Amino acid sequence: MHSHSHLPLQNAKKFAWLSIAAAIVTITLKLLAWQFTGSVGLLSDALESGVNLVAAIVALIALTVAAREPDEEHAYGHGKAEYFSSGVEGGLIILAAVGIFISAIPRLIHPQPLEQIGIGLAVSVVASIVNALVGWRLLAAAKQTRSIVLKADAEHLFTDVWTSIGVIIGVLLVSLTGWNRLDAVIAIAIGVNICFTGYRLVNDSIHGLLDTAIPAEDLATVEAVLNHYSSEYGVVMHALRSRESGTRRFVSFHVLVPGKWSVRQGHDLVGRIEHDIREALPETTVFTHLEPIEEPESWNDTGLDGVG
Repeated sequence: MHSHSHLPLQNAKKFAWLSIAAAIVTITLKLLAWQFTGSVGLLSDALESGVNLVAAIVALIALTVAAREPDEEHAYGHGKAEYFSSGVEGGLIILAAVGIFISAIPRLIHPQPLEQIGIGLAVSVVASIVNALVGWRLLAAAKQTRSIVLKADAEHLFTDVWTSIGVIIGVLLVSLTGWNRLDAVIAIAIGVNICFTGYRLVNDSIHGLLDTAIPAEDLATVEAVLNHYSSEYGVVMHALRSRESGTRRFVSFHVLVPGKWSVRQGHDLVGRIEHDIREALPETTVFTHLEPIEEPESWNDTGLDGVG
């Protein structure tokens, strides 16, 4: 196993702090908007921002744990801590949706008029702009660091932005039509929408914890390297397996070479193959198993327990 740098994860932590700061600002602004208007839609929006704050704190903790160096008890690192963060965030989003339903249903039954709509909406728009800018920055950072935590945080913020837009439109329609129940209807619709977001984050977290293979495009990159060496040196690669653990990829395969090769020849070849894969896919740990190409057992040795 090859050592690796945790610099990307260390960089990701500063964006988690940015997310925390943005959540505090937007919660304050949206609570003010709710106080001005009395809109349950704006209250539901503020509740979702509260989830953003808790999720950002959990993300910071997860990134701190994931950045730790491998140790005796965690020889493959701590990258899976990111999946726990993503799962917690998804669960919190679903809880926020429940809170929205609890707030909205009484208003649906007993609607109330909204107040100071202009001021409330102006404050809500400012909060949405803050979320959009921070979400865009987090998404760019997630692509650079391959952090699923930052990606989940960014997607949650963008969901918050669309939620806010829906609330703003709903409040405007209430002021234009006078149909006060529409405020509660919009809030319930928002709750249903963010439930789907929470489900998707939990589902992604579960797949990560179950050692899902690396994305198809990354696997194609690995196969391109293997095909190059196979055609150039007449060797065979099989039993290719992969998985992801946070930002780190793990790839393993068998290399079948002529039995007359020396140990040095085989070692040099697999060393170059591993190097080229890591160059093409940074943050990848590569495991290889060298076998003689003439032996029938080598061709059958493809199962997890060494059986074809």
